[in-house]
Amino acid sequence: MRLALAFVLCTVPFAAFAVGSDDNEPPTQTNTTKTCTDGKVWDEKTQSCQDAKSGLLDDDTLFRAAREFAYAGQPQDALNALAAMKEGESDRVLTYLGFANRKAGNLEIGLGYYDKALAQNPDNLLARSYYGQALVEMGEMRLAQAQLDEIIVRGGAGGWPATALAEAIRTGQTTNY
Repeated sequence: MRLALAFVLCTVPFAAFAVGSDDNEPPTQTNTTKTCTDGKVWDEKTQSCQDAKSGLLDDDTLFRAAREFAYAGQPQDALNALAAMKEGESDRVLTYLGFANRKAGNLEIGLGYYDKALAQNPDNLLARSYYGQALVEMGEMRLAQAQLDEIIVRGGAGGWPATALAEAIRTGQTTNY
């Protein structure tokens, strides 16, 4: 297993992978974090900043904003955008609720959301990576390695979730987004 992990880390450029993205790219900075203030979200339709809870924004816009806020180190704004989504507790929402809570200093709450996300979708590799990174922060390297092993077994070798968690285990440093 360690040999496979070494291969993954040597053949996949770490910076090319990002959090929660279908295309393995970091979220593109938009007017949400360039122009808007106080956790407001850029609305393409009205070309203005809107309160996340305004009801004017669809779930995908709010989710992209949550990712962008998380990437920008604004976990409370990410939580507010997620709370405004209508899709409920889908595994993608639960994963980011876990991440944003963990980054806001609410580790136990974050772990609970990761557990819920994985109960809904055991193949949610991003939730496994974030969970593993939380375990690294707690000094639970063996349990973090178990999450990395699960990611690889579930077909995630070479993807951002495996690469980020492997790097966290190796260095003791977790991602900031």
